[in-house]
Amino acid sequence: MLPVPPLTLDSRIFVAGHRGMVGSAIVRFLKAAGYQRLITRSHRELDLMDQQAVRHFFRSEPIDYVVLAAAKVGGILANNTYRADFIYQNLMIECNVIHEAFSAGVRRLLFLGSSCIYPKHAPQPIKEAYLLSGFLEPTNQPYAIAKIAGIELCQSYNRQHGTRYRCVMPTNLYGPNDSYDLNNSHVLPALIRKFHLARLAEESNWGAIRKDEAVFGLIPDSFRTLLCIPSSSGADIPGRQCPSSSDSKSPVVQLWGTGAARREFLHVDDMASATAFIMQLEDSLYDQATQNGQITHINIGTGEDLSIRELSEKVQAVTGYSGRVLWDRTQPDGMPQKLLDVSTLNRFGWKSRISLPEGLQQTYLTYRKMADIP
Repeated sequence: MLPVPPLTLDSRIFVAGHRGMVGSAIVRFLKAAGYQRLITRSHRELDLMDQQAVRHFFRSEPIDYVVLAAAKVGGILANNTYRADFIYQNLMIECNVIHEAFSAGVRRLLFLGSSCIYPKHAPQPIKEAYLLSGFLEPTNQPYAIAKIAGIELCQSYNRQHGTRYRCVMPTNLYGPNDSYDLNNSHVLPALIRKFHLARLAEESNWGAIRKDEAVFGLIPDSFRTLLCIPSSSGADIPGRQCPSSSDSKSPVVQLWGTGAARREFLHVDDMASATAFIMQLEDSLYDQATQNGQITHINIGTGEDLSIRELSEKVQAVTGYSGRVLWDRTQPDGMPQKLLDVSTLNRFGWKSRISLPEGLQQTYLTYRKMADIP
């Protein structure tokens, strides 16, 4: 077995996916912790789906540690619509980065997965050992399978080649640099934007809505109609376009499912803290945490959850929207509950610090600043 150097402040660390919500948070945390030799590449500089380009990068750039945070991600609609894209692109990224890192002699790597790897009806809270113990949630199965493959890649290289590759499974994340695209985002950023736009529509603040659309992307016509926002082709024209069935000229926020599904939410800065904590664990301690390889990964979360309906009420309060909310029960809820057992990580000294109320306030404030809305 080849020697595996420890992680130090002098280590050359490649953070793949540094412009995304997860990668950017990890870069911020590592810089603040004193790691100065961070290596990053934009998609234009390095396409991680291009095997030859990834091979050339690893052979020409001295690297001690890889943090694999790059991935194609999205919410339930995007996962269920672009199923081929989600499995193909994530598999390509994982295979290229993990294999070429190994081929270039990188002995340390940390792979970030997703809590959707667990079975749809897994016992709650979900322990690491529940992986592959049942059927996956159908709406995000391709993405989940790709992430499971990434875990298996890391474990297989460890067993066959003596590398020290580690895997972590964060719960649902939110915070700076999240995507607020109304077709492809995760549930919490989608809620923030929907309720924010609804409040602006209540105020007939079309100028602020135009600013929002310029920063965060197109507002679909179907959503525009529900909020009684003037059409995208005539946003400067006074007046509202409301559903024909509406008995008032007031906005309506429509949300998917029943609102009964339960989810756990972790601020991305806490996730970055946990990731760095696991990166820095001595090998003997990491081996204890994973029971000498019997556990393939470590969960990262808060250990607390709430229903999507409860979450929507919190977001509605933060944004100040006072209108109606309707639930479209013809749309899927996804997994009934997804709460991670984080006792492994807690036992070794890490716990989340940012509460959901505090994190929501921070995130909404950042959202408003990005859209230049006071």
